[in-house]
Amino acid sequence: MDTLSLAALAGIILFLLSLLGAWQRKIDRRETDRVVREIREAKTLGTQKAIAQHPQIDPIACIGCASCVAACPESGVLGIVDGIAHVIHGSRCIGHARCEEECPVGAVRVTLGDISLRDDLPILSDELQTSVPGLFIAGELGGIALIRHAIDQGRRAVDAAAGHVQASPGPGEELELLIVGSGPAGISASLRAKELGLRFRTIDRDDLGGTVRKYPRRKLTLVQTVALPLHGKLHGREYHKEELIELWEKIVAEHELPITSGVSLEGGRSEEGSIIAVTSEGEIRARTMILALGRRGTPRALGVPGEQLEKVQYRLIDAATIENEHILIVGGGDSAIEAATALANQRGNKVTLSYRKDRFFRLKARNAERLEEYRESERIRVIPRSEVLGIEEGRVVLELRTAAENKQFQLQNDAVFIFAGGDPPFPLLHRFGIEFGGPRLELSEPPADEPPPASIVIHRTGAKAGRS
Repeated sequence: MDTLSLAALAGIILFLLSLLGAWQRKIDRRETDRVVREIREAKTLGTQKAIAQHPQIDPIACIGCASCVAACPESGVLGIVDGIAHVIHGSRCIGHARCEEECPVGAVRVTLGDISLRDDLPILSDELQTSVPGLFIAGELGGIALIRHAIDQGRRAVDAAAGHVQASPGPGEELELLIVGSGPAGISASLRAKELGLRFRTIDRDDLGGTVRKYPRRKLTLVQTVALPLHGKLHGREYHKEELIELWEKIVAEHELPITSGVSLEGGRSEEGSIIAVTSEGEIRARTMILALGRRGTPRALGVPGEQLEKVQYRLIDAATIENEHILIVGGGDSAIEAATALANQRGNKVTLSYRKDRFFRLKARNAERLEEYRESERIRVIPRSEVLGIEEGRVVLELRTAAENKQFQLQNDAVFIFAGGDPPFPLLHRFGIEFGGPRLELSEPPADEPPPASIVIHRTGAKAGRS
């Protein structure tokens, strides 16, 4: 090939490359414009800010590879603008942290961010200790709403409590640790306490499983690879609710963990270096305590006439047992949508969803899509801007608010499910003297293939405990 032909070929290649570059820039610009529009929409809807944990992007480190966008299982949380990842709908983030795992340059971290002005999160040290010495918090109550983090924090809190016991041992007959709550954090803490040989007890007002047990039937739960003390790694990344509860029950029985259901924590205080828990069965004295209560607390009532009727419920246990009924769902969150769609799938049910606002906020993307699908197919009747005024046998009375007027109307009804949130156990924490707001812990956890550290071992010589 002569020089002229080579030059012509090089020119063609350069031309094609320039066309490809222009085409790619056009695609990037369209994607940027799309993401910018979504960010503006998120700001309008109020979904840009996260409720709790959310991804934080280091714009200097980010290389715009979009691996975080592809990894996120929740649609619309992240997007790329001018070669840098941005948070779009932060409220959709539920803390999977897959974005953090997949980022090749460490530009993404899932944290609680700056909570200095938040009064709904207790101050915690890096060891998960509250402002009350010897009193620790693990799991959702501290702001991290994810099972794998709860499991990790339950273990970490026990390690810290064991160190506290070693530094200042109490009377031989006194419990060294009281764990309150038997959800993921409480189970992990109980296993670690058994592993370390601590004198401990675990109580819960409900049955084993915590918030997970209250999930709707067959709800898919993301756990990801995580290790439980004594048991080892949970190899599944996804479990149905029933599978996870069955696994936990098997583990608790196998290791003979001292977990007592039906005992509620009503108050407490710090006294002479110990924690006194006031419970429904009397006072329990322990050297240290871990609160693994969750944040949902007591279901929030509407405060309307007839709410005490037996047909009114605040959680859906098994949708498959309910057929051929006229059902009202009250609420606009993920729990309400999941209950409404589950009930609409059962034979003969007529499901109505009442929500006091004119649009739904902070829904997981898949729940928003399913609700729209069910609404369009008329499997669920959605009534926005409505409130329940009263509940009676065979019917409910609602009020529809419009710009022109407020109008009352009635619906035939056999069952009412109220998902208006819950009152968190903050008053209980205040009674202990726990302070809220200010700096707190960063998320940290061992690599998935690394077993929980066994850096603290309790050796028995009478009532003494030591660290090795």
